[in-house]
Amino acid sequence: MSDGARWNRYYEAVRDRPPRDTLLDALDRFSAEGIPAKDEPPPFALDLGCGDGRDTIELLRRGWRVLAIDATAEAIARLLARPDLPEGALLEARVERFEDFQPPACDLINASFSLPLCEPARFPAVWARLTAAIRPGGRFAGQLYGPQDAWAGRGVTTHDRTAIDSLCAGFRAEKLDEIVEDGTTALGKPKRWHIFHLVLAKLPACAFN
Repeated sequence: MSDGARWNRYYEAVRDRPPRDTLLDALDRFSAEGIPAKDEPPPFALDLGCGDGRDTIELLRRGWRVLAIDATAEAIARLLARPDLPEGALLEARVERFEDFQPPACDLINASFSLPLCEPARFPAVWARLTAAIRPGGRFAGQLYGPQDAWAGRGVTTHDRTAIDSLCAGFRAEKLDEIVEDGTTALGKPKRWHIFHLVLAKLPACAFN
C-alpha cells in the first residue's frame, strides 16, 4: 500500500473525531487567562501535522489565528473542505514537513501525535526551533512517545522520562501524563502505546537563565 493510500485510510478512520484533550487543556488555560481578549489581535497558533483539521477547527472556533501544516496534500485538502470551517477563519494552510519548517513567533504550538514521526537524528534541532518560537507565556500541547512503544526503533523518535524532563527545560509542565497500555491504532491494529501527553507553559527568560 502506498503512503498516500495509507494516509487516506487513516483520515477516513479518524474523520469527525473531536479535538485532542491536550489541545483542549491548553485552550482552557488560555481562556482562564483571558485569551483571546476582546478588542485585541487574536493569538497565533501553529498546528503541526494538522491532518484533516480536528484541532485546527477548534482553534479557529475559539478565535485563534492558525497556521496549519501537514506533509500530505490530502490532509490540507480535507481541512479546507470541512463543512465546519468557520466563515472568515484566520487560517493559512500549507503542505510542508515540520522537519524543514521555520516556525514564526507564536503563542501556541499544537503537535498532536505528530512529533514522534520526526526522524530521530533531526528531532533535537526541530525541538529547539519550535520551543524558541513560543513566546513567554505561550504553550506547547502534544504527545511524545516512550521507549516501550511498539513503534520504537522503527524510525520514530522516542524519549524516556529523563529525556522528557530535559525537553521541558524552560517550561512549566501543566500536564505531563505518562501512559503505557495495550490498545489499537486508528486502523484497528493491536499496538503497545507508551505516550507522554504534554501541556507546557513557556517561562520568562529570567526564570531559567
